[in-house]
Amino acid sequence: MFLNAVILVLQEILEASLLLSLFLLLTALQREPLALGARWRAAWVPLSIVLGVLGSWGFAALTPVVSAWFDYVGQEVVNAAFQIVTIALLLTLGYAWRGAGEASFLARGGGMICLIVIVTLAITREGSEIILYTQGIMGQREVLTSVLSGATVAIGIGVSCGVLLYYILRNLNDRRALRVVALLLAFFSGNMAMQAVLLLNQADWLPYTAELWDSSALLPENTVLGQLLYALIGYEATPSLAQLLAYALACAAFMLTPLFRRAWARGEIQGE
Repeated sequence: MFLNAVILVLQEILEASLLLSLFLLLTALQREPLALGARWRAAWVPLSIVLGVLGSWGFAALTPVVSAWFDYVGQEVVNAAFQIVTIALLLTLGYAWRGAGEASFLARGGGMICLIVIVTLAITREGSEIILYTQGIMGQREVLTSVLSGATVAIGIGVSCGVLLYYILRNLNDRRALRVVALLLAFFSGNMAMQAVLLLNQADWLPYTAELWDSSALLPENTVLGQLLYALIGYEATPSLAQLLAYALACAAFMLTPLFRRAWARGEIQGE
Protein backbone atom coordinates (compact mmCIF):
# COMPACT_ATOMS: atom_id res chain seq x y z
CA MET A 1 0.00 0.00 0.00
CA PHE A 2 2.91 2.35 0.69
CA LEU A 3 4.25 2.12 -2.88
CA ASN A 4 0.75 2.36 -4.35
CA ALA A 5 0.13 5.53 -2.34
CA VAL A 6 3.44 7.03 -3.50
CA ILE A 7 2.64 6.42 -7.19
CA LEU A 8 -1.01 7.51 -6.99
CA VAL A 9 -0.35 10.74 -5.09
CA LEU A 10 2.78 11.52 -7.11
CA GLN A 11 0.74 11.20 -10.30
CA GLU A 12 -1.60 13.92 -9.04
CA ILE A 13 0.91 16.36 -7.56
CA LEU A 14 3.73 16.34 -10.14
CA GLU A 15 1.84 18.10 -12.90
CA ALA A 16 0.77 21.05 -10.74
CA SER A 17 4.21 21.32 -9.13
CA LEU A 18 6.12 21.40 -12.42
CA LEU A 19 3.64 23.79 -14.04
CA LEU A 20 3.93 26.19 -11.11
CA SER A 21 7.73 26.06 -11.40
CA LEU A 22 7.58 26.96 -15.10
CA PHE A 23 5.29 29.90 -14.42
CA LEU A 24 7.52 31.14 -11.61
CA LEU A 25 10.47 31.08 -13.99
CA LEU A 26 8.44 32.74 -16.73
CA THR A 27 7.56 35.66 -14.44
CA ALA A 28 11.17 35.87 -13.28
CA LEU A 29 12.33 36.20 -16.90
CA GLN A 30 9.63 38.75 -17.76
CA ARG A 31 10.95 42.30 -17.94
CA GLU A 32 7.71 44.13 -17.31
CA PRO A 33 5.28 43.02 -14.57
CA LEU A 34 2.59 40.56 -15.54
CA ALA A 35 0.14 42.00 -13.03
CA LEU A 36 -1.58 45.25 -12.13
CA GLY A 37 1.13 46.01 -9.60
CA ALA A 38 3.98 44.68 -7.48
CA ARG A 39 1.55 43.42 -4.83
CA TRP A 40 -0.17 41.10 -7.31
CA ARG A 41 3.19 40.01 -8.70
CA ALA A 42 4.23 38.82 -5.23
CA ALA A 43 0.85 37.37 -4.26
CA TRP A 44 -0.24 35.31 -7.29
CA VAL A 45 1.45 32.09 -6.14
CA PRO A 46 -0.03 31.90 -2.61
CA LEU A 47 -3.37 33.11 -3.99
CA SER A 48 -3.39 30.34 -6.61
CA ILE A 49 -2.47 27.70 -4.01
CA VAL A 50 -5.17 28.85 -1.56
CA LEU A 51 -7.81 28.95 -4.30
CA GLY A 52 -6.67 25.55 -5.56
CA VAL A 53 -6.85 23.95 -2.11
CA LEU A 54 -10.32 25.40 -1.53
CA GLY A 55 -11.35 24.24 -4.99
CA SER A 56 -10.02 20.75 -4.24
CA TRP A 57 -12.12 20.37 -1.13
CA GLY A 58 -15.19 21.81 -2.85
CA PHE A 59 -14.81 19.64 -5.96
CA ALA A 60 -14.20 16.52 -3.85
CA ALA A 61 -17.31 17.26 -1.78
CA LEU A 62 -19.38 17.69 -4.95
CA THR A 63 -18.06 14.55 -6.63
CA PRO A 64 -21.21 12.45 -5.96
CA VAL A 65 -23.35 15.18 -7.52
CA VAL A 66 -21.00 15.89 -10.44
CA SER A 67 -20.63 12.18 -11.21
CA ALA A 68 -24.37 11.92 -11.84
CA TRP A 69 -24.33 14.63 -14.49
CA PHE A 70 -24.52 13.83 -18.22
CA ASP A 71 -25.97 10.38 -17.61
CA TYR A 72 -23.39 9.50 -14.92
CA VAL A 73 -20.26 10.54 -16.81
CA GLY A 74 -20.10 13.99 -15.24
CA GLN A 75 -16.75 13.43 -13.53
CA GLU A 76 -15.04 12.60 -16.82
CA VAL A 77 -16.72 15.43 -18.72
CA VAL A 78 -15.97 18.09 -16.09
CA ASN A 79 -12.33 17.00 -15.79
CA ALA A 80 -12.03 17.09 -19.59
CA ALA A 81 -13.50 20.61 -19.50
CA PHE A 82 -10.82 21.61 -16.98
CA GLN A 83 -8.16 20.36 -19.41
CA ILE A 84 -9.69 22.19 -22.37
CA VAL A 85 -9.97 25.45 -20.41
CA THR A 86 -6.32 25.07 -19.36
CA ILE A 87 -5.25 24.67 -22.99
CA ALA A 88 -7.29 27.75 -23.95
CA LEU A 89 -5.66 29.80 -21.18
CA LEU A 90 -2.15 28.63 -22.14
CA LEU A 91 -2.83 29.66 -25.73
CA THR A 92 -4.27 32.98 -24.54
CA LEU A 93 -1.10 33.57 -22.56
CA GLY A 94 1.05 32.69 -25.57
CA TYR A 95 -0.89 34.62 -28.20
CA ALA A 96 -1.26 37.73 -26.01
CA TRP A 97 2.49 38.10 -25.71
CA ARG A 98 3.93 41.28 -27.25
CA GLY A 99 7.32 42.83 -27.81
CA ALA A 100 9.11 45.43 -25.74
CA GLY A 101 7.46 48.82 -25.58
CA GLU A 102 4.04 47.60 -26.76
CA ALA A 103 0.94 47.96 -24.60
CA SER A 104 0.24 44.33 -23.78
CA PHE A 105 -2.55 42.26 -22.33
CA LEU A 106 0.06 40.84 -19.95
CA ALA A 107 1.13 44.23 -18.62
CA ARG A 108 -2.50 45.11 -17.85
CA GLY A 109 -2.93 42.04 -15.63
CA GLY A 110 -4.54 39.62 -18.05
CA GLY A 111 -1.49 37.36 -18.02
CA MET A 112 -1.49 37.18 -14.25
CA ILE A 113 -5.17 36.19 -14.29
CA CYS A 114 -4.33 33.40 -16.76
CA LEU A 115 -1.55 32.11 -14.48
CA ILE A 116 -3.78 32.16 -11.40
CA VAL A 117 -6.66 30.34 -13.11
CA ILE A 118 -4.38 27.71 -14.72
CA VAL A 119 -2.64 26.87 -11.43
CA THR A 120 -5.94 26.96 -9.50
CA LEU A 121 -7.53 24.50 -11.95
CA ALA A 122 -4.50 22.21 -11.83
CA ILE A 123 -4.50 22.08 -8.02
CA THR A 124 -8.28 21.70 -7.89
CA ARG A 125 -8.26 18.79 -10.33
CA GLU A 126 -5.29 16.96 -8.87
CA GLY A 127 -5.95 17.84 -5.23
CA SER A 128 -9.52 16.57 -5.32
CA GLU A 129 -8.25 13.16 -6.49
CA ILE A 130 -5.83 13.03 -3.54
CA ILE A 131 -8.62 13.98 -1.10
CA LEU A 132 -10.97 11.33 -2.50
CA TYR A 133 -8.22 8.72 -2.32
CA THR A 134 -7.34 9.49 1.31
CA GLN A 135 -11.01 9.63 2.31
CA GLY A 136 -11.48 6.18 0.79
CA ILE A 137 -8.89 4.59 3.06
CA MET A 138 -9.64 6.53 6.27
CA GLY A 139 -11.74 3.66 7.60
CA GLN A 140 -9.07 1.04 6.86
CA ARG A 141 -6.95 1.45 9.98
CA GLU A 142 -4.63 -1.45 9.11
CA VAL A 143 -3.30 0.41 6.03
CA LEU A 144 -3.92 4.02 7.07
CA THR A 145 -0.42 4.68 8.42
CA SER A 146 1.24 3.14 5.36
CA VAL A 147 -0.93 5.11 2.94
CA LEU A 148 -0.44 8.42 4.75
CA SER A 149 3.31 7.84 4.86
CA GLY A 150 3.35 7.08 1.14
CA ALA A 151 1.28 10.19 0.40
CA THR A 152 3.68 12.32 2.45
CA VAL A 153 6.68 10.91 0.58
CA ALA A 154 4.94 11.51 -2.76
CA ILE A 155 4.16 15.13 -1.87
CA GLY A 156 7.81 15.62 -0.89
CA ILE A 157 9.03 14.12 -4.18
CA GLY A 158 6.55 16.18 -6.23
CA VAL A 159 7.46 19.48 -4.56
CA SER A 160 11.18 18.65 -4.75
CA CYS A 161 10.91 17.96 -8.50
CA GLY A 162 9.27 21.34 -9.01
CA VAL A 163 11.93 23.15 -6.98
CA LEU A 164 14.71 21.24 -8.74
CA LEU A 165 13.32 22.08 -12.19
CA TYR A 166 13.08 25.76 -11.27
CA TYR A 167 16.67 26.03 -10.04
CA ILE A 168 18.12 23.97 -12.89
CA LEU A 169 16.50 26.30 -15.43
CA ARG A 170 17.26 29.42 -13.37
CA ASN A 171 20.96 28.60 -13.56
CA LEU A 172 20.84 28.61 -17.37
CA ASN A 173 21.21 31.88 -19.22
CA ASP A 174 17.93 33.67 -19.89
CA ARG A 175 17.83 32.72 -23.57
CA ARG A 176 18.15 28.98 -22.92
CA ALA A 177 15.88 29.01 -19.89
CA LEU A 178 13.11 30.75 -21.81
CA ARG A 179 13.40 28.30 -24.68
CA VAL A 180 13.07 25.31 -22.36
CA VAL A 181 10.08 26.89 -20.59
CA ALA A 182 8.34 27.60 -23.91
CA LEU A 183 8.99 24.06 -25.13
CA LEU A 184 7.71 22.47 -21.91
CA LEU A 185 4.58 24.63 -22.00
CA ALA A 186 3.94 23.33 -25.53
CA PHE A 187 4.31 19.78 -24.18
CA PHE A 188 1.94 20.62 -21.32
CA SER A 189 -0.64 21.80 -23.85
CA GLY A 190 -0.30 18.50 -25.68
CA ASN A 191 -0.56 16.54 -22.45
CA MET A 192 -3.78 18.36 -21.50
CA ALA A 193 -5.25 17.57 -24.91
CA MET A 194 -4.34 13.88 -24.58
CA GLN A 195 -5.93 13.68 -21.15
CA ALA A 196 -9.10 15.39 -22.39
CA VAL A 197 -9.43 12.93 -25.28
CA LEU A 198 -8.96 9.96 -22.93
CA LEU A 199 -11.59 11.27 -20.52
CA LEU A 200 -14.08 11.93 -23.32
CA ASN A 201 -13.39 8.41 -24.65
CA GLN A 202 -14.24 7.04 -21.21
CA ALA A 203 -17.44 9.09 -21.20
CA ASP A 204 -18.32 7.80 -24.71
CA TRP A 205 -18.38 11.38 -25.97
CA LEU A 206 -15.61 10.55 -28.43
CA PRO A 207 -15.15 7.25 -30.28
CA TYR A 208 -12.21 5.02 -29.37
CA THR A 209 -9.41 4.81 -31.92
CA ALA A 210 -6.68 2.25 -32.43
CA GLU A 211 -3.87 1.92 -29.90
CA LEU A 212 -0.64 2.84 -31.70
CA TRP A 213 1.93 1.12 -29.47
CA ASP A 214 2.57 -0.27 -26.00
CA SER A 215 5.85 0.80 -24.36
CA SER A 216 4.85 -0.27 -20.84
CA ALA A 217 7.39 -3.11 -20.92
CA LEU A 218 10.19 -0.58 -21.49
CA LEU A 219 8.90 2.18 -19.22
CA PRO A 220 5.71 1.59 -17.20
CA GLU A 221 3.65 4.66 -16.41
CA ASN A 222 3.27 3.59 -12.77
CA THR A 223 6.90 4.33 -11.90
CA VAL A 224 8.47 7.55 -10.61
CA LEU A 225 10.29 8.09 -13.92
CA GLY A 226 7.14 7.30 -15.89
CA GLN A 227 5.12 9.79 -13.86
CA LEU A 228 7.83 12.45 -14.20
CA LEU A 229 7.87 12.06 -17.99
CA TYR A 230 4.06 12.03 -18.03
CA ALA A 231 3.98 15.35 -16.16
CA LEU A 232 6.79 16.94 -18.21
CA ILE A 233 6.08 15.83 -21.77
CA GLY A 234 2.84 13.83 -21.59
CA TYR A 235 4.40 10.36 -21.79
CA GLU A 236 1.73 7.73 -22.47
CA ALA A 237 2.65 4.04 -22.68
CA THR A 238 -0.41 3.10 -24.75
CA PRO A 239 -1.53 6.15 -26.75
CA SER A 240 -4.42 5.97 -29.19
CA LEU A 241 -4.49 7.64 -32.59
CA ALA A 242 -6.93 10.30 -31.35
CA GLN A 243 -4.72 11.06 -28.33
CA LEU A 244 -1.62 11.43 -30.49
CA LEU A 245 -3.42 13.71 -32.96
CA ALA A 246 -4.76 15.87 -30.11
CA TYR A 247 -1.27 16.06 -28.57
CA ALA A 248 0.29 17.11 -31.89
CA LEU A 249 -2.37 19.73 -32.61
CA ALA A 250 -2.17 21.32 -29.15
CA CYS A 251 1.63 21.39 -29.25
CA ALA A 252 1.60 22.93 -32.72
CA ALA A 253 -0.94 25.56 -31.66
CA PHE A 254 1.27 26.66 -28.77
CA MET A 255 4.40 26.62 -30.95
CA LEU A 256 2.73 29.17 -33.24
CA THR A 257 2.23 31.66 -30.39
CA PRO A 258 4.31 34.87 -30.19
CA LEU A 259 5.66 33.68 -26.82
CA PHE A 260 7.10 30.49 -28.32
CA ARG A 261 8.33 32.14 -31.54
CA ARG A 262 10.03 35.02 -29.70
CA ALA A 263 11.62 32.61 -27.24
CA TRP A 264 13.18 30.53 -30.00
CA ALA A 265 13.90 33.34 -32.42
CA ARG A 266 15.46 35.88 -30.11
CA GLY A 267 15.56 34.41 -26.61
CA GLU A 268 13.61 37.28 -25.09
CA ILE A 269 10.02 37.53 -23.99
CA GLN A 270 9.61 41.23 -24.55
CA GLY A 271 12.07 41.61 -27.39
CA GLU A 272 15.66 42.69 -27.24
